[in-house]
Amino acid sequence: MEIMAAKRYSREMRERAVALVRECQSEYDSQWEAICSIAAKVNVSSETLRKWLRQAEVDAGQRPGVSSEESAELKRLHRENAELRRSNEILKAASAFFARELDPRPPRSQRSSRNTRTGSGSSRSVPC
Repeated sequence: MEIMAAKRYSREMRERAVALVRECQSEYDSQWEAICSIAAKVNVSSETLRKWLRQAEVDAGQRPGVSSEESAELKRLHRENAELRRSNEILKAASAFFARELDPRPPRSQRSSRNTRTGSGSSRSVPC
């Protein structure tokens, strides 16, 4: 099975093809016959034209579903949300970096090496 790359058609072309189906539908025995006929004339697949017609019906409120505007808004919000998550991760990393830089205590590796140089760390004498 060969996978075809998605073609982009202009909004005007899609709208005109959908309008043609609606105008000519009464001349055919079924909507599918009208779709097949118009699809061949405008050089798109029948399934593509059927999807355009269904989406136009959703957008017009004639059929339940997610309208094109709502779908575009969801995509925009998802992209914005992903960008904000990336920004938060960067800010968290920068905050941790600067917190380490401003910490007056030496890093753990230096603290542990000091303890080993001074012995046990206790200067009290223990009575026998």
